Amino acid sequence: MEEITAAIIMGIVEGLTEFIPVSSTGHLILAGHMLGFVGDRAATFEIAIQLGAILSIVALYPQRFLVLIPRSLWAGSAEESALACWPGLFRFAAAVLPVLAAGFLARHAIKQYLFNPFTVTCALAAGGLAILVAEKLLPGRRTSSLDSLTVFQALGIGLFQILSLWPGTSRSAATIVGGMLVGLNRKDAAEFSFLIAVPVMFVATGYELSKVGLGFSREELRIFLVGFFVAFGVALFSVKMFLRLLNRWSLRPFAWYRIIAAPLFYYLTRAVTL
Repeated sequence: MEEITAAIIMGIVEGLTEFIPVSSTGHLILAGHMLGFVGDRAATFEIAIQLGAILSIVALYPQRFLVLIPRSLWAGSAEESALACWPGLFRFAAAVLPVLAAGFLARHAIKQYLFNPFTVTCALAAGGLAILVAEKLLPGRRTSSLDSLTVFQALGIGLFQILSLWPGTSRSAATIVGGMLVGLNRKDAAEFSFLIAVPVMFVATGYELSKVGLGFSREELRIFLVGFFVAFGVALFSVKMFLRLLNRWSLRPFAWYRIIAAPLFYYLTRAVTL
């Protein structure tokens, strides 16, 4: 029962933080250490709950993915969108391939040098400052819509996404800030961040599963499924609420949360690992 409770808590943490700019990795590290849910089994469990969060985006934006199919029955009026058919696939590739290539080449160094309380704390604080800078630059700037996104804008967002390989930065924060700096408004930058998370996280999840295999016991499978469905449901709620908040406020509350949480995160993770 204790493991089921931990699975539910971790699923909630993943679902709440995966798609908002506060670093799901940082929060999962903290939650895992405080729950005593660490080690190889916990790492595999995190893969399962990330997959649940990913699928929430597919459920929320099915049309955005269907129109990517070249000459599909669903393209219709969406052909005017830059994110439909081949133009959309080119833009997705431009936004996704840089981080996949960088992540594969630097995967060993990232795990060896960047997964510790100090580096994650630094990334949390630096990400908060970057959001404040982006918010300061945004007012008065002319913004473009997601359906008029250019390949160069998509590539720019893809290059920003490489920053998310540093644990604690937040993939969502890196891509949303990148989207704002290349000319998108907050809401469109957030939606594109959600969309390109799907292929990136599917590849990352598939790679991790290929290393650990699928030989789970019945109890492990039960725990993984609980976390998976909790993360899926909470992520659906989290994304919808996040978009509503962006219609009313800026990203500054998330920036200040990161800056304030950074030293607290460092203290708590140091305390539970000593």
